[in-house]
Amino acid sequence: MSAAGCCVRQMACCCGAAACALCCTCCPKIKQSTSTRIMYAFFFIGVTIVCAVMMSTSVAKLMEEHIPFYGDICEHLQAGENCEKLVGYSAVYRVCFGMACFFFILFILTINIKNSRGCRAFIHNGFWFIKFLLLIGMCAGAFFIPDQDTFLFAWRHIGAGFGFFFLIIQLMLLVEFAHKWNKNWTAGAQHNKLWNGALAIVILVLYTIALGALGLLIWLYTHPEHCLLNKILLGVNGGLCALLAIVSILPCVLKNHPQSGLLQSGVISCYVMYLTFSSFSNKPPEYILDEAGKNITVCVPSFTNGISQDERWVSVVGAVILLGCIIYSCLTSTTRSSCDALMGRYGPPEEEVARCCFCCGDGQDEQEERVEAKGGQMVAYDEEIKTVYSYAGFHFIFFLGTFYMMMTITNWFHYNHADIEKLFVGSWSPFWIKMASCWVCVALYLWTLLAPVCCSRGGYVV
Repeated sequence: MSAAGCCVRQMACCCGAAACALCCTCCPKIKQSTSTRIMYAFFFIGVTIVCAVMMSTSVAKLMEEHIPFYGDICEHLQAGENCEKLVGYSAVYRVCFGMACFFFILFILTINIKNSRGCRAFIHNGFWFIKFLLLIGMCAGAFFIPDQDTFLFAWRHIGAGFGFFFLIIQLMLLVEFAHKWNKNWTAGAQHNKLWNGALAIVILVLYTIALGALGLLIWLYTHPEHCLLNKILLGVNGGLCALLAIVSILPCVLKNHPQSGLLQSGVISCYVMYLTFSSFSNKPPEYILDEAGKNITVCVPSFTNGISQDERWVSVVGAVILLGCIIYSCLTSTTRSSCDALMGRYGPPEEEVARCCFCCGDGQDEQEERVEAKGGQMVAYDEEIKTVYSYAGFHFIFFLGTFYMMMTITNWFHYNHADIEKLFVGSWSPFWIKMASCWVCVALYLWTLLAPVCCSRGGYVV
């Protein structure tokens, strides 16, 4: 295809209703539903990077040292003597306010869209340059909100509420993932017994990881005479993992929930151990006096005392993992199969096609696709009959994800001393939030197992 054709397509994508695609003709075909979600993910990632830069004291110092007339520029922009209004947690709050408004407006505009042929669907799937300008304008306009103290106080508590709600959705998706995995491979075992062997191997690996992680945490984060809180929490979380394994194979549970098994409890146990490790990593260190009267650190791994210079790399890796989890939750939570599973509706096992990468595909009926190739990558318009995912739900999840990202980057309620380079360094707020996430995750999974038992005994149809 000619360069002119590709240029016309990109113009139609930026300022019209056409789907976005690459100019390279050798790229595989992409679906409109996929390209749209990728574009919104890029918007979210871009704003997240801006927020991370705003929270970095190193970047602020570099700007002050290398930008000529930095103080004069800040004064001209009325951003304070050293542009303090453009950095720090208050700036992140304002930028995230703009992005939250952006996704909330799109949520209102896309309610009850059935296919991609209407005007509102065109807004969702196209006009990317206009939406990009709108997003920038909203984020910039948030800096002109008056009465800063009242706004920051109210927005902080609103963000905490919605951010925790998003965290609950993440945990629900994990439970749904575990059930879907077991259901898919169990269905395959009805036709090929090798899937039973695969299930057994995976279960063994999962519980080996969980038990190994528990032992490692006991070794790293406890002390024979101290660290009472760590010992209690490790005992509680280890006991909860054992409880999950027992409840998942109870006869009364299997009778009402035949797809229950050790695979799901193994997945949840590994995640509980990960959250336990993550929360301990955020826990402020404890100090005691040694025999010489000097302060020594306890309840943390001894080898971490000499790697403080690597905290920045730890924060970068942790932030990448965190952003990946947020993007995954936003992109997968609104597909029709995930929505059905979150509400407890699963298809019959005979309709399952067992596969190793079972999470690929929504399990939806294929519908006719109009393929367009006016320059570069081919685009399949796969939603002209019905949408693959909920447009409104998609924007609402990104709306919630904005709050979760905002609260995480600003260290939740320890915002005054938040620094992106020390995002995963000791602080009580993230410690208790992650520890509470463990217990919420366990409670959600237990509810999926015990609710059918309770409802059936109460005479309700599940």
